Amino acid sequence: MIAKAIRQVTIRGRVQGVGYRAWVEHTATALGLEGWVRNRRDGSVEAVFAGPADIVEQMVERCRRGPTSARVEAVYAHEAGADMLALRAVGQTFSMLPTL
Repeated sequence: MIAKAIRQVTIRGRVQGVGYRAWVEHTATALGLEGWVRNRRDGSVEAVFAGPADIVEQMVERCRRGPTSARVEAVYAHEAGADMLALRAVGQTFSMLPTL
């Protein structure tokens, strides 16, 4: 049995206005992950990824690079609860949420 993981991730650097959220949504969906992504008013990007633990960790590692136009300075990841997935839009596997 594959362990399911849920990780909340904050990405800092030049990650807004460079297509980072769209890249996260596309990459996470391609990997078959559930979750969401949004910009934060402090200039960071926040995301939640849920799925097989190894795939979730692979996504967190990809966030350290991001799209070519981004400049990632730091990625903070920690375990999250299933309640964080409830922020998704109804009926969506992965959502792009409004800025918080």
